[in-house]
Amino acid sequence: MVAVLVAKTARTFCYGFLGIVLPVYLGTLGVSASGIGVAVTLTLAGSALLTWAVRRPAERFGPRAPLLGLVVLSASSALLLLGSAWPPLVVLAAILGNVAVGTGETGPFLAMEQVVIARAVPADRRTRVLGLYNFLGYGAGAIGAAAVGLVPGYRALFVIFLVAAAVQAAAYSRLRAGTTPARRVAGARPSAPLIRRFAALFALDSFAGGFVLQSLVSYYLYRRYDLELETLGLIFGVAQILTAISVLLAARVAERYGLLQTMVVSHLLSNVALIAIAAAPSAAVAVALLFLRQLLSQMDVPTRQAYVMAVVADHEREAAASLTNLSRTVAQAVTPALTGWVMQTIALAAPFVLGGGLKVVYDVLIWLTFRHVELRERP
Repeated sequence: MVAVLVAKTARTFCYGFLGIVLPVYLGTLGVSASGIGVAVTLTLAGSALLTWAVRRPAERFGPRAPLLGLVVLSASSALLLLGSAWPPLVVLAAILGNVAVGTGETGPFLAMEQVVIARAVPADRRTRVLGLYNFLGYGAGAIGAAAVGLVPGYRALFVIFLVAAAVQAAAYSRLRAGTTPARRVAGARPSAPLIRRFAALFALDSFAGGFVLQSLVSYYLYRRYDLELETLGLIFGVAQILTAISVLLAARVAERYGLLQTMVVSHLLSNVALIAIAAAPSAAVAVALLFLRQLLSQMDVPTRQAYVMAVVADHEREAAASLTNLSRTVAQAVTPALTGWVMQTIALAAPFVLGGGLKVVYDVLIWLTFRHVELRERP
């Protein structure tokens, strides 16, 4: 269990600076803005492909082997970055390294580690541990982003990425064989229909979230209220702290009200705040609504992960984690290209209404779909 937390921290620390550095690095190598956009899309597509690819090996051998294989790809990514400045190879490195392009991690590492935690931790502690797991990810990513201005040069950052891959390899090597899936019990009710419903609804949520990515919210505040870059930096620094607090609060709330109720209510309230930003009369009100949204919006992350693991059978956890993360990654890749068009042709604030509205639809559908589903493990 500790091994997963160590690996998560090392990896997301690197994602924190790589998500900032690689687009800038490609720009210095002569890649255009549209080319960088294509690179981001390819990185997301690569993440989706890797998420799909690890499912079968994980079902057969358990998560340990796929995780070690993914670390080999990360190390190869770091070596490519250190060995070549040819833009296509830099993009290939980003794909192999599964570099995160947003504030939250998606992809194969998350899918496999979610399963490890589900098997290693009793149901009554799972949400709390997943909260800590996500808290470490957000915190390490924020520190990694801050490291960009402290570490001298690209090569030093790429060396840190290579060292982090070695740390992950050492951590995953300590995982026990007990993380392999339990055998299917004859006559057990299959979870495949539930998994497909999860995947479809999570894709809707992720698609909607693409309208309000951090960079797009930052652009809106800059254009709408003429905020300075230093002010925006402070705002989103506080927002990251509130996001981290959000995932820690989730376990306490879920223990009192239940996993599904916590998922739906906290997410629904956060989306009402998101929609309200579009009508905020001043920068102070908009920022206050943004802070409220961040304090609530990520409470559904550890609760959602715990809920999926509690609803499906043990032998189907790899399938559930892989397919739900795959659907989120694919959907996330679609929306950002639409958002700029929406801002230009409809209204600058339209993405808040559109994204928040779709997320409200998701909240209602997730409640209607799963409110009568029995948990296989009671937290």
